[in-house]
Amino acid sequence: MLDFLNNTQGKVVKIEELIFTTLINTLSNILFSEDFRDLKDDETAHRLKFGLLKILENSVTPNVSEFFPIVGGLDLQGLRKDSLNHLDELSSFSEAIVKERRARITKKVVVADHEKDFLDRLLENNFTTAQINILVLELFIAGTDTVVTTIEWAMAELLKNKEIMRKVQKELTELNHNSIMNSDLSKVTYFNACIKETLRLHPVVPVLIPRRAIEASYELYYSSKCPSHDYEFIPFGGGRRMCPGLPSGVKSLQTMLASLIVGYDWSLPNGEDPTKLDMTEKFGVTLQKEKPLELVFRRRE
Repeated sequence: MLDFLNNTQGKVVKIEELIFTTLINTLSNILFSEDFRDLKDDETAHRLKFGLLKILENSVTPNVSEFFPIVGGLDLQGLRKDSLNHLDELSSFSEAIVKERRARITKKVVVADHEKDFLDRLLENNFTTAQINILVLELFIAGTDTVVTTIEWAMAELLKNKEIMRKVQKELTELNHNSIMNSDLSKVTYFNACIKETLRLHPVVPVLIPRRAIEASYELYYSSKCPSHDYEFIPFGGGRRMCPGLPSGVKSLQTMLASLIVGYDWSLPNGEDPTKLDMTEKFGVTLQKEKPLELVFRRRE
C-alpha cells in the first residue's frame, strides 16, 4: 500500500478501494501466501467489493420464501439466484490458485510443514473447492467491509480537524521504532481515542438487537470465566458472543491508519476546503460515507 502511494503522489486516490484491496491482499496472504489483487487494478477491486456487498445485502434482505414454506423453493425475489451469480464470479478469483495447488499435490511435490499455509491444510483435510470458496468468501466479507468503512470515516474526521491531526501525528512520530509494524500501537492513547471516537460517531453497524438473559448471571460476569469485561467498547460485541475477529480487525485498523498518518500529508482534490467536507451517511449493511473519500497524498518531510 505504501509503495503504491509513493508512486502515485499528487494523484487522486480512492480511499475505499485502496484500503479494501490492501485488506483483501492481507487475508489472501494468510490463506494462499500471495496477493489476490493489484492495487493498480481499480476495476477488478470494484467488482470484487461490489460482489461481496451484494451477497451480504441479499443475506439480510427479508425473503418472502423463508416466511412461507410452501413457496420456499421458488426464490420469488431472486435473492438466491443473484447471490449464486456473484458467488460464481468471486470464486473465479480463487479457483485458479486452488487448481494450481491441487496439481502440486498430485505431482507429490514435497513442501515442508513450516512452509504450508491455510490452503494447504484445507486440502490435506479433503476440503472440496466449493467448501474452500465459501470459507474464503465468509472471511473476506467479515474481514474487509467494517475496517474499510471505519478507516474512511477516521480519515475524513482527521482531515476536518487539523489540530487533532497534528496531535496524532506528533504522538505517532515519537514512537521509538523504525516502523509502525514494529510498534506497540496499544500504547498510543490519543491515537486510539480517535479510533474509538470515530466508532462512536460513525458506528459501523448501528443496529442494536436487544438480548435478554434467561437467568441471573452475576457470578459469571464477575468471575475470570467471563470472556470479555470491556463493555464500554462494544463495536465488536461483548461477552461470549463477541466477534472472534476483534484482534485482527483492530490490528489492521491501527497499522493501516497509523502508517497513512505518519508517512503522508493529505489534501482534497482541487484545493477543496476540508472543513466543508461532505459527511453525509449512507445507511446499508454498514454505515458508509455517501460520497466516497478521495484524497491526494504527499510524503511527509
